[in-house]
Amino acid sequence: MKKILCIALLLLGISPFAVASERHLLISLGTGGITGVYYPAGGAICRLLNQTRKQHGIRCAVRSTPGSVANINNVNVGALDLGLAESGWLYQAWSGRGHFADQGQSPQLRTLLTLFPEYLTVLARPDSGIRRFSDIRNKRISIGLPGTSQRSTMNALMKSNNWGLQDFAVTLSLGAADQAGALCEGRIDVMIYTVGLPSGATKEAARDCGGQLIAVASDQASELIRYSPHYLPMVINAGVYPDNWSDTPTVGVNATFFTSAELPDEIAYTVVRTLFEQLEQFRTMHPAFVDLKPAQMVKGPYPAPLHPGAERYFREAGWL
Repeated sequence: MKKILCIALLLLGISPFAVASERHLLISLGTGGITGVYYPAGGAICRLLNQTRKQHGIRCAVRSTPGSVANINNVNVGALDLGLAESGWLYQAWSGRGHFADQGQSPQLRTLLTLFPEYLTVLARPDSGIRRFSDIRNKRISIGLPGTSQRSTMNALMKSNNWGLQDFAVTLSLGAADQAGALCEGRIDVMIYTVGLPSGATKEAARDCGGQLIAVASDQASELIRYSPHYLPMVINAGVYPDNWSDTPTVGVNATFFTSAELPDEIAYTVVRTLFEQLEQFRTMHPAFVDLKPAQMVKGPYPAPLHPGAERYFREAGWL
C-alpha cells in the first residue's frame, strides 16, 4: 500500500517527502540472523535513514531473516522493500539459474550498490581431524535450513566437489546462528558459513571451543568459481578470529544491497544518497565497513541491473 501511495503522489506531481512532517513513508529492509553481518549492516543503513528522516520523509525498519534467499524471495513478492544478498544468489534469481531455476527469472530485481566482501568461512573442531577442505567428507556437518543462503552455499559446494549427502557421516539442518553451539557441543565437526568479517558466530566458536580456520585450496576454489562465477579468491587475514594467526586462503562473494524495480526512483535515489552522504559514519558502525570505498561500492558487473534511482545518484557524484 505504501508503494502505491508513493507512486500516486509522484504521478500527481506531489513529492511524498512534502508530507513528511505529518507521515513518514515506511520501508522495510531484510537482513539476516543476528550473529551474522547482514543484521548490523541493515541496522546501520536504517539508522542513517532514520536519523535524517526529517529531511527526506523516509523511515526504515530492519527485519531479521534467514538471509539472502529469503530476502530475495520476499522482495520479489513485495513483502520487503529492500534486502541484502550475496551477489551470486541475486544473479541466479534475476537470471533464473541455479538455485532459482525452477521459479524462473525475476527480471524486476535491481541492484542499489555493493557493500562488503563475504568470505567462505570453514571452521573445524581441533579434534575433528580436518586439516584441509577436502577432509570434511565423511564428517558431521550442517547443510543449513531449507530455503536459506547457507543451504544454497552447501549445495554449490557439494555439486562443485561431486559430493552428495551420503558422503557425510551426519547432515543436520541448523540455522547459521546455531552452528557455533553445535560445534562446541560436538554435534558437528565443522561449521561452514559465507559471511562478512568478523562474524559473531565464528568468533564464538573460535573462542569457546578452539575452532580452527580451514583453507580452501586453489584447485577447490577454481571448481567453485567455475560453478558460480560470482565467487572470487579471497583471504581471511591472520588474527581476525581468536587463536587463528595465519592468513587463510578461501573464496567469497560481495554482499549486495538490492531492491525491486517497483521501488520508485526518487526513493531509491534518496536511500543511496543518504548512505553515501554519511559514509564516514557508516564505516564506524562495524569492522566489516571500515574499508568501504565509493569506487568499489558502485563498481559492476552488477548481479541484477542497477536501479535507475541509484544510477542517477552515481552519475551526479561523477562515479559513472
